[in-house]
Amino acid sequence: MTATSPARIATIAAVPVALVVGVLAFWLLGGFPTAAATGTVRTDAAAMDEATAATCRALVARLPESLGGLHRRPVSAGPEQNAAFGDPAIVLSCGTVGKRAIPQDAQLLGLSDVCWYPEERGDETVWTTVDRQIPLRVVVPAKADGAWLVNLSAPIVATVPYTDPGTTHC
Repeated sequence: MTATSPARIATIAAVPVALVVGVLAFWLLGGFPTAAATGTVRTDAAAMDEATAATCRALVARLPESLGGLHRRPVSAGPEQNAAFGDPAIVLSCGTVGKRAIPQDAQLLGLSDVCWYPEERGDETVWTTVDRQIPLRVVVPAKADGAWLVNLSAPIVATVPYTDPGTTHC
């Protein structure tokens, strides 16, 4: 009968424990991919005149199917004026907000030829265009990556006409 050395016993016990701890740590740090959210995102659809509706349809048609790695999801109302990406969802709404008074000390951001007014509201940031004839709003959860906004600029510039924001400057 051969004696098992203490080092060998320790190794036999440590390897499975280390594997379990490693897999658990990998899982807790988000290492296992999850299925992309595909459910419908709740949205509102405001009434629009025909010219606004046509511009919003053109914008939504030009939006990518994936936004910074976030896949497009169906919306509950106004698919011709709303689009949603990812989970938690980033939601773009076209023509649903009126002209807003921008505070004089507001921090405006010009990103890829679109001027945005970001407004933090709890666990989300609401971005509103200030230089487009038809107002656009993008609601972004705090957890979302900021790369998404630049990806929206090209379709916005191509479809929603520019308007002079007046005394507001980006």
